[in-house]
Amino acid sequence: MIVVKVGGSEGIDLDAVCADIAHLWSAGTRMVLVHGGSAETNRVAEALGHPPKFVTSPSGFTSRFTDRATLEIFEMVYCGKVNKGIVERLQRLGVNAVGLSGLDGRIFEGKHKDSVRSVEDGKVKVLRGDHTGTVEKVNTHLVELLLDGGYLPVLTPPGASFDGVAVNVDGDRAAAALAAAMHAEALLLLSNVPGLLRAFPDESSLIERIDASDVEAYLEFAQGRMKKKVLGAAEAVQGGVGRVIFGDARVEGPVSAALAGRGTVVS
Repeated sequence: MIVVKVGGSEGIDLDAVCADIAHLWSAGTRMVLVHGGSAETNRVAEALGHPPKFVTSPSGFTSRFTDRATLEIFEMVYCGKVNKGIVERLQRLGVNAVGLSGLDGRIFEGKHKDSVRSVEDGKVKVLRGDHTGTVEKVNTHLVELLLDGGYLPVLTPPGASFDGVAVNVDGDRAAAALAAAMHAEALLLLSNVPGLLRAFPDESSLIERIDASDVEAYLEFAQGRMKKKVLGAAEAVQGGVGRVIFGDARVEGPVSAALAGRGTVVS
């Protein structure tokens, strides 16, 4: 059982990802796909006159500030265009995929965080009206039902709060929670870089191996969104996942390449 998370940044080859998943699925590999859609969400938000706002926490993590209007755009893109685009690709390749958000069946569930601390001009400010959360509970029963029925689950944020409110959850950390809850042998975090880079953006500075006990020490090399991926990797290995691989979603056969150890392997 493996969990594949593919990001939503520019440059990612979804056709290659889906073709490789179809190949592995037909060979009997049991898997769940989790995806993002940040680049497309930014484009749609700009077009709708509600441009994205990103905040940096005092601990240095960057995230999207999600007010209600942003959440609705987020749902439109992630749950609609991107999710169904991936499902269609897989269906054309003979994979009976089912696309769901973490809100459906409370697959991803956690506490609603309605305010966020942001560093602006060197000062810490509290922004209210946020619709975010962290996955604390995974409905593995529903995911197992789909897998046992021969369906490939294609999952995406948002998740559900304990009160049933839609909340934006980080896709990498949601995938990590899913992998741990499903006792996955591997979690693949695929993005538009070859892995964790010691000197970003120099792709020749790839860090090939990280000891599972030392993951958080590598946060210093993570830039931007990669910080959440490293944090997700730490949470996954702490949760019992056998290995986590940061892989490249721009290459041919990206899932197989990551499984073969191409990228940054945390084990």
